[in-house]
Amino acid sequence: MQFSIPHDHPSLPGHFPGRPLVPGVVLLERVLAAVEAQHGELGALRLPQVKFLQPLLPGQTARVELDRAGEAAAPRWKFRVLRDAVLIASGEIAAA
Repeated sequence: MQFSIPHDHPSLPGHFPGRPLVPGVVLLERVLAAVEAQHGELGALRLPQVKFLQPLLPGQTARVELDRAGEAAAPRWKFRVLRDAVLIASGEIAAA
């Protein structure tokens, strides 16, 4: 799933003034949206592991890639958020 965070997103003015960066929580919202787009609403989730490796700037295009890692009774996904070929975040999301 590709996405871009617009320059006027409400989280940007405080993160960081003068040189806005897309907050990690906004990236994680996009990961959740990608999971739900493929598998429907899942209810409570947890994030056992998340790493933020590179910044994403407003207006840059990124994409979420998912790999199903769990069973139907305990679904889990490994995720990557990439800007072109650059890994900007990775981790795991799991049903609680």
